[in-house]
Amino acid sequence: MVLQLGGQNRGRVHRHCCNTRPTKLSFICSIGAAHCGNVNIRDSKHSDPRRPAFVSVVTETFPPEVNGVAHSIARFCAGMITRGVALQIVRPRQSGESDPPQCPQARHVLVEGLTLPNYPQVRLGLPANALLEKSWSLERPDGVHIVTEGPLGWSALHVARKLGIPVTSSFHTNFQGYASHYGAGILTRAVTAYLRHFHNRTNLTFVPTAQLRDELAGRGFRNLAVVGRGVDTGLFNPGLRSDALRFRLGVAGNAPLVLHVGRLAPEKNLKVLFDAFERIQRHRPDARLVVVGDGPQRAALAREHPDCRFTGMLTGKVLAEHYASADLFLYPSLTETFGNVTLEAMASGLAVVAFDYAAAREHIRHMENGISVPFGDAKGFAEMASVIVRSPIRMQMLRQEARVTAERLDWENIIDRFVEEISGAVSAQGRAPNMTQRADSAVTA
Repeated sequence: MVLQLGGQNRGRVHRHCCNTRPTKLSFICSIGAAHCGNVNIRDSKHSDPRRPAFVSVVTETFPPEVNGVAHSIARFCAGMITRGVALQIVRPRQSGESDPPQCPQARHVLVEGLTLPNYPQVRLGLPANALLEKSWSLERPDGVHIVTEGPLGWSALHVARKLGIPVTSSFHTNFQGYASHYGAGILTRAVTAYLRHFHNRTNLTFVPTAQLRDELAGRGFRNLAVVGRGVDTGLFNPGLRSDALRFRLGVAGNAPLVLHVGRLAPEKNLKVLFDAFERIQRHRPDARLVVVGDGPQRAALAREHPDCRFTGMLTGKVLAEHYASADLFLYPSLTETFGNVTLEAMASGLAVVAFDYAAAREHIRHMENGISVPFGDAKGFAEMASVIVRSPIRMQMLRQEARVTAERLDWENIIDRFVEEISGAVSAQGRAPNMTQRADSAVTA
């Protein structure tokens, strides 16, 4: 179900394939002139003591928005639903969103939002204190999980603490690292202080790597739990390799196809990408570079590098085919909290060159299943990219081992741990829903 608030659709209710049937729908919560539904999520045939817990997930990013955070939270939401957890998802409506939404079994509450400068596809959720307090007072969640630390997330944290509801959060984005790339380096200390204050007011904060946990702990963050990321090895797999696609991309025969996937923005360290490819072409002038993604630097980069192919944003099978049809994946970013694209490239059977942190630190064994370059060593990055292209036998071995590594990164085990950690945080505050018990299927009426 989608409860849409604000704008020309104020007060409208959209039902989408809900797997729980509410017995009451009294639309009495208000935010300005907007109204939301009081959906009795617990009133379903799951009325025995084993009925699934009710969790409210608050996020300012969600599919169809294309980024690692949106992808990961959608995975976690779907996984919680299949484990018998009833979900409410509070979020702004995303641009280009169609009905029904992803995770239609959840109750989607759509709030007002604003677009971000230079990122019209991204919407920042506005505070919704009155809406959340009314909704959670009438239908109290066992826990609230906050995905993003923006105005909507802050209001959710304030209301949950006021009502005594256990709160967990996720640390997904290296905002303090981004600040210096947008002329706001002077604000780095203030941003870090804000994030620390935000997350330390929650019962538990999830981080994707042990490295990030240790880094944040050194900055005064408390109550950190490591829950990693998985990869869809069915979608991202070497079997989708296409000679026809390689030909359309300008690759002749067995010439190396180099790939980069990501947002084209200042914080992504893209000069290192193009410097590394220039180094590759000194030895393999027939090599080609394909850049998948969009962002504020795309137009300028396309003008500066007319011999490279810029595809724009790709998703689904088309994206997977581009991965599988490449040979080498270059990922020079230094500002990731994880970097899902690293795992997607490994699952697709690519040799990956990345700096030694985030997903690469967790999963790449240097010269065994990929290439790990000391953090920030731009010259070393270009050198290793050139070396591996000149060693086709070694590159083929790395590609095979990368796929083997990715096949072990099962989303099911990762989601199990996520649910167990939320259950523990809720239990520690005095209420322990049976969140770790799997349902035979998704919540059904």
